[in-house]
Amino acid sequence: MAEPATAVEHESRWEPGEASRRLFSRACEVIPGGVNSPVRAFGSIGTSPYFVHRAKGARVEDVDGNTYIDYVQSWGASILGHAHRDVLRAVARAAESGTTFGAPTEAEVRLAEVLCASVEGCERVRLVSSGTEATMTAVRIARGASGRAKVVKFAGCYHGHSDALLAEGGSGVATLGLPGSAGVPESAVADTVVAPFNVVPALDRSVAAVIVEPAAANMGLVPPAPGFLEGLRAACDDAGALLVFDEVITGFRLDRAGAARVFGVRPDLWTFGKVIGGGLPLAAVGGRRDLMESLAPLGPVYQAGTLSGNPLATAAGLAVLERLEPQAYEQLAGRVGRLASGLAEAIAAAGLPVQVPVCRTLFSVYFAESPVRDYEGARRAARNGLYRHFFLAMLARGVALAPSAYEVGFVSLAHEEADLERTVELAAGAAREVAEALQ
Repeated sequence: MAEPATAVEHESRWEPGEASRRLFSRACEVIPGGVNSPVRAFGSIGTSPYFVHRAKGARVEDVDGNTYIDYVQSWGASILGHAHRDVLRAVARAAESGTTFGAPTEAEVRLAEVLCASVEGCERVRLVSSGTEATMTAVRIARGASGRAKVVKFAGCYHGHSDALLAEGGSGVATLGLPGSAGVPESAVADTVVAPFNVVPALDRSVAAVIVEPAAANMGLVPPAPGFLEGLRAACDDAGALLVFDEVITGFRLDRAGAARVFGVRPDLWTFGKVIGGGLPLAAVGGRRDLMESLAPLGPVYQAGTLSGNPLATAAGLAVLERLEPQAYEQLAGRVGRLASGLAEAIAAAGLPVQVPVCRTLFSVYFAESPVRDYEGARRAARNGLYRHFFLAMLARGVALAPSAYEVGFVSLAHEEADLERTVELAAGAAREVAEALQ
C-alpha cells in the first residue's frame, strides 16, 4: 500500500472522504445507524466512519485511498496482522472443499485439541460463532451445573449482548452511555449482580458463577489489582460458585495459555474468541470435563449452532495458532511496552494528562491524571472529551486507534519498529494540536 494520504502534521480535523461519506449515506438507508456494530459508527467521535477497502499487515486502506497504521486490528483478532499469507492460503484450501456442511469435520477436532493442549485445566471445549454465544453458554453451564440462578459480573466488563450480561457493560454500551439496553426486561437481569471491578464481592450460596475479564479490556485497559483474581477464586470456592474467565479478548493474546498462566489463577470455565478464529467468526467455551459434559448431547444443558466450528474459521484459527510460539508473545509484549512508553512521554510533553496502561500485549490511552482502577475512573477519563480530539488528530495523521475511549489498542506481529516510532512521532504532534486547541 502507499504511504498515508492523510499523514499531514498541520491538519486540524479528520473528515471521512467523499467515497466513505457516500457509502455511509447508502448504509443508513438499509442498516440501522449505517453500521452493523454500534462502535463502528464514530458517533461518540462526532463524525461518520471511514469504510475499509483493503488491509495488509499493520495497515488498512479506506475507499478514498487513505492508508492508516492500524491499532484496531479487527478488535484484536488479527494478531498476525491483516491478510497474513498463511491464513489466506489455509482459508482458500478449506473453501475448495466446501464452506459449511452441517456435519463434523476434522479441523474442528484439531482446533479443539490445540485449545485444550494450550490451556491447562481446559479439558473440553465447544466451538461457537461469537463471543456472545460463548459467554451466554458459559453462564448456562454454570447455572445448570450448580442449580443456582445468580450471576455476578463487574461494572465496565463487556461479555457480549445477551440479556443477562448487558448490565453496566463496557465497550459499545459504555461508548453510547447506556446502562443496559431497551428490550431487556427486568426479569432478564433479576439474577444479575453488578459489582465494582477490582473489588472482591461477598458471595452466598445463591450465586452460580462469577464472570470476569481477567484484565478488563472494554473500559479501556484496567489490569487486575494485586489479589483481586486470587480473591475471586477463594470467594467462589467458599460459596461453591464457578469462576468464569471471559478471555474473548485476552485469550491467546496475552499468552499461549491465556490469563490463567499470566496471573496464576485458574477458573472453572473459559470463553475464547478473536485470535482463535484468525479473523473469521469463531469462539469457544471451555472448562473442566465434568462441567463441559453437562452440554447436550451428553447432558441436559442445551446449546447448538448451524455454523459452529465451520471449516473456514477453523482453518484460519489453526493457521494462526500454529504460528504463536512463546517468542511471539515476548516480541509483542516488547513492542507494546515501547509503544506505550513512547505515547505516554509524547502526550505528557504536550502538557496533557495521560495514562497508558499495559498488560503484556494490550494497551490503552486514558487522558487522566492518575491510573484508572475501575469503571468509574474510566468514565471520568472519557467525559473530558480529550480522547475524541486526540483520536481525530491521529487519524488525520494516518494512525487508526479505536473510535472510543472505552476500547484497547492492539499491536500485531506485523507492526514493525518503524511503525511504532512513527506512531509516537505523530502522537507528539497530535497531542500538541489538542493542547493548543484548549488554550
